[in-house]
Amino acid sequence: MSAETEAVTIRDLATHDEYLACVALQDETWGTTFSERVPPAILRVSQRIGGVCAGAFDARGGLVGFVFGMTGVRGGRIVHWSDMLAVREGFRGRRLGERLKYYQRDKVRAVGAEVMMWTYDPLVARNAHLNINRLGALPIEYVPDMYGSQTGSALHGAMPTDRLIVAWDLTTDHSPVPPARVAGSSAPVSIVNPLDADGAPGPLAIDGSGALRIQVPREVQDVQRAGMDVALRWRLAVRDAFVTLFHRGYHVTQFVVPRHGRLPYYVLTPSSIAGKT
Repeated sequence: MSAETEAVTIRDLATHDEYLACVALQDETWGTTFSERVPPAILRVSQRIGGVCAGAFDARGGLVGFVFGMTGVRGGRIVHWSDMLAVREGFRGRRLGERLKYYQRDKVRAVGAEVMMWTYDPLVARNAHLNINRLGALPIEYVPDMYGSQTGSALHGAMPTDRLIVAWDLTTDHSPVPPARVAGSSAPVSIVNPLDADGAPGPLAIDGSGALRIQVPREVQDVQRAGMDVALRWRLAVRDAFVTLFHRGYHVTQFVVPRHGRLPYYVLTPSSIAGKT
């Protein structure tokens, strides 16, 4: 960790100016027309009922990242839903998102939360790596177009906002995935969404009954810049793969980021209940 990163302090937002700065960072991240912006009043109120609104502040006191979530009850258990996390562009790649998540975890553990849940775009490899490999939060559900295709965010564009819901068990501490596994030294062979001659996903191809992989772009923004047709093919192919395999009793066990050549991919294995439902 660099000295500049260590100088960043994680703490609760506390002043009106800090809540306004959080809204400004939302605008910077998702665009000023983003329909899901969380206003200062809700950011503040959430903290009074077990929610979290925390920021990452640089040495000069400027807000360079934040995390926001709400606490409630699901199935008789206290559950925290992490709704937003953002890090200013110049501070990305320094594990501030991870630090914010661990701060959030410690806060909601203190009020009795046993699990934290949130969503992310399955096509965004860096978020999959953070959630699965670094935090140990595993996808439990795939939701097609969860937030609709008209959020007003330039990040989403007109793409369906498909999301994976992940669950992070807060009752135990998680160990990071060993680097050798992340590097993909023992990758399963079968690819569920192989690429065609155009470099875009072709028809679903499920071969075998063991571990399978679903590949995603290395950088989804590059795919979006290539054109909506290609981006939509990726979205629908990954959707088809996840929905089909989850229905068949598979679950995500790993996300692999190969060092060279191959695309990043999810590893899915049959669960113990596969074939019994």
